[in-house]
Amino acid sequence: MSRVTTLLQKGKRALQELELLKVLQSEIRHELANDPYKNETGSSGDFVMDWDSQHSKDVTMRKKCESGEELAISAILGEETFLGDDCYPKEVDMKVCIKKTGLTSILQFDCKVLDQGQDRIDFHIQNAYYLKLPTDFSSSVYRGPLFRNLDLGLQQELKQYLISRGIGKSLTNFLLLHLHKKEQNQYIKWLQKLEAMVA
Repeated sequence: MSRVTTLLQKGKRALQELELLKVLQSEIRHELANDPYKNETGSSGDFVMDWDSQHSKDVTMRKKCESGEELAISAILGEETFLGDDCYPKEVDMKVCIKKTGLTSILQFDCKVLDQGQDRIDFHIQNAYYLKLPTDFSSSVYRGPLFRNLDLGLQQELKQYLISRGIGKSLTNFLLLHLHKKEQNQYIKWLQKLEAMVA
């Protein structure tokens, strides 16, 4: 009796694994056939990719300006934003650091890149910091007021400052697209690893 029970349990487990395998294969086919980023392109402008590991979610990019400034950007997909009934796309959390040659201080801007639909991609500054030393993140160091409390004219000029250094629609479009493609590829690879393990 126990041998029959064991065989039945093994058969049931095999059927469950077969069903899981079918669902995984169906999901992989669906993702490959419905890739919304396949034909999309973007341009990073003068920025050079500094870090883009296939195992991480983030990227970093750098640029040297003729004025002697160095810019570094780090970006990662943030939370999903909801546009009507659609939950695509996710926003991008972007940090922009600007350093002038010969100085140890940096300006750091924490930004959100949003795709508002109909080719309206924009970024908003959430915080602007002045850091005397790039390693000085102590909570007791005054880094500046809340960005939203600044005069609107100053907020707009700080945004124009970033735009004039290449943080514009072309770059933000590139980041949004690149990070979505990156996440899509990581998801498909994850599904394929599960498929191989179950098979």
